[in-house]
Amino acid sequence: MTKGPMEIEKSNIVRSQAGRDSGKLFVVLDVDGEYLLLADGKGRKLESPKRKKRRHVSFVAAEQETRLSRKIRGGGKLTNSELRRTLAAYRAAAEQEG
Repeated sequence: MTKGPMEIEKSNIVRSQAGRDSGKLFVVLDVDGEYLLLADGKGRKLESPKRKKRRHVSFVAAEQETRLSRKIRGGGKLTNSELRRTLAAYRAAAEQEG
């Protein structure tokens, strides 16, 4: 079940499809029309998120009602370590499935 590019929302996990960060996972911090603001807490920190066009990323997963997704949607204070932890947990779950 894959979502189309227009359905990417705040707090979703996406994979970069273009550029030097191709293949990396990011959390969507904000949606601005055709652009997404992405961070992973390591190479791209919250202080300087990556601005990337929607068509250059693919939808990976929707963070359901987690603490992180509530903070992103509600404008709460995030930390880079929370982003790293969320992405690491997702990677671990994906490796167990596949």
